[in-house]
Amino acid sequence: MLVSSTRLISFRKFINRVQLSRFNSASALAQLSPGAQYPVSKEQAVYTYRKDCAGDRFIDLNARRVVESFYNLKNDPNLACLFFTQLKESGFHHNVGTYAAFIRVLCRWRFDRKLQSLLSEIVGSKESDLGFDSTSLFDVLSVNSGVLIWVLDMLVKEYVSVGMFDEAIDALFQLKRRGFVPCIISCNFLMNRLIEHGKVDMALAIYGHLKMSGLNPNDYTYGILLKALCRKGNFEDARDVFREMVEVGVHPNAFTCSTYIEGLCSHKRSDSGYEALRAFRAEKWPIDTFTYTAVIRGFCSEMKLKEAVDVLFDMVNVGVAPDVYIYGALSHAYCKTRNLLQALALHKDMVSNGIKTNCVILSSILQCMCKMGMVSEAVDQFKEFRDLGIFLDKVLYNIVVDALCKQGKVEEAVELLNEMEGRHMPLDVVNYTTLINGYCLQGKLVDAKNIFQKMKEKGVEPDIITYNVLVGGFSRNGLAEEALELLDCMETKGLKPNSTRHNKIIDGLCMAGKLKEAEVFLNTLEDKFLENYSAMVDRCCKGNFNREAYKLFSWLSKQGKLVKKNSCNKLLSSLCLEREYDKAITLLRRMLTFNIEPSQIMYGKLIDAFCRGGDMKGGSMGIRFVGQERNDS
Repeated sequence: MLVSSTRLISFRKFINRVQLSRFNSASALAQLSPGAQYPVSKEQAVYTYRKDCAGDRFIDLNARRVVESFYNLKNDPNLACLFFTQLKESGFHHNVGTYAAFIRVLCRWRFDRKLQSLLSEIVGSKESDLGFDSTSLFDVLSVNSGVLIWVLDMLVKEYVSVGMFDEAIDALFQLKRRGFVPCIISCNFLMNRLIEHGKVDMALAIYGHLKMSGLNPNDYTYGILLKALCRKGNFEDARDVFREMVEVGVHPNAFTCSTYIEGLCSHKRSDSGYEALRAFRAEKWPIDTFTYTAVIRGFCSEMKLKEAVDVLFDMVNVGVAPDVYIYGALSHAYCKTRNLLQALALHKDMVSNGIKTNCVILSSILQCMCKMGMVSEAVDQFKEFRDLGIFLDKVLYNIVVDALCKQGKVEEAVELLNEMEGRHMPLDVVNYTTLINGYCLQGKLVDAKNIFQKMKEKGVEPDIITYNVLVGGFSRNGLAEEALELLDCMETKGLKPNSTRHNKIIDGLCMAGKLKEAEVFLNTLEDKFLENYSAMVDRCCKGNFNREAYKLFSWLSKQGKLVKKNSCNKLLSSLCLEREYDKAITLLRRMLTFNIEPSQIMYGKLIDAFCRGGDMKGGSMGIRFVGQERNDS
């Protein structure tokens, strides 16, 4: 490998410094290498150089000498780090021995960050590039059990951090095979990450093996074990864990208690979770705020709000202060049931207790107002929060903007978006899409298209929802050509519309009275789904194009296909209104042919239509038809 003259001079000075420290005297050499593991004479050089036509070339490095050099640098870790780096830069290929020698220096001085970086390099390299595997490294390091345990502890964490669980487990059991008990911290870290990645059975198996190897679990180990058992819903074994802890003298901590209680609540057993909380509290085991939060969230998810509030009062009575997460869970539950007054009262109580609100809680309140049709109140509440100096994020702004757009107050929505930009919150794709939808709902398609162009100019890429909103707006206003152009644009960007979007286009074109355009669009689809045909029948019925709807239904049934039952129901209603009784009866018969039983409502509509039209004979015939078809079935 060619080396620049500047680099070479620097490197030679460095080597001289290393050699001076090694060979200052014969006695110093003896001290540096007691027992002379690798005996070497004073005159021998560790490195040799040769001049050739290509310039200075670093041609020969002896790995054995490099190992000796690291041994002699054991009291100068910074120099050892520089030595290792310069060797690599100069083309030296480290082997298992030189890596191990350098690792010993790092462990001696607890250079954890440097060691972690080195192990990361080893983990990220191919075995063919390194020239050795992890087992070979362990064999060399096993001379010093302290170093081996320290390295394996960090190596397990490194493997786990990159998702190499099999390698992590193998590294952990390398210690066991060498007669050592693994570090409890490494075991806990590995088992916990396995559980987080859904490998619960593997974590439990490792715990069993380690326990048989003489591992003494600590309180955190038991907490991880409880987490695994609770994830599986094995609460009987989880209770046995507590009994074992008491027997071996390990006192449960807050993590252990909260893990078990949270597990119960996550399995819709919040009553049992609260019962366990009170039992632990009676035993004077540590119960923190998170444990109460888990129970309150559990009750809220089960919509047992009275019980959730009882837990809130209980924790306050025993001197545990509720936090913003508890108030947030209750507030969200009240908003979900549209109990706005309770949500606002709870929010007021939270603020009066000196707990700072957050955007998640405020979002629940504003969304609840909007869903209840209280758009003006939501806007006023938003402004009140803003005037109080509360930070309002993009989500909150967009909730109000969306509500204003749906009410046709697009100009007010634009003012709020301008205010956002004034507060150094650049608009994102959600904000722009909401505004485009507002203009489309008003039929202001020029404005909608202008916003669409503006967002692209601002570097905000439209997503599939943006395209869907604009396509829907064009189709509802009868602009079939523009809608189809946008669909083509979507496909060029890899955003392929689904059958739902196609249905929206059909729906919009029919709404605008563009039945022929809707038919053309349906015929142009490469993949036609039954949902598309059902949408066409639905919209034809709604637009009083009953003849076309029945024609499509009839054609499909002859092809061996039947539109959705709901679409058949709509078509039947339309036929009955127009007194097309023969077609209505044919429709019912074809449903039965496809083994689709018409509902009682559909039969009732047919009979009612006959009777309302004064055709009692037809009504009687309809009744006989119903009876006959039911007997046949």
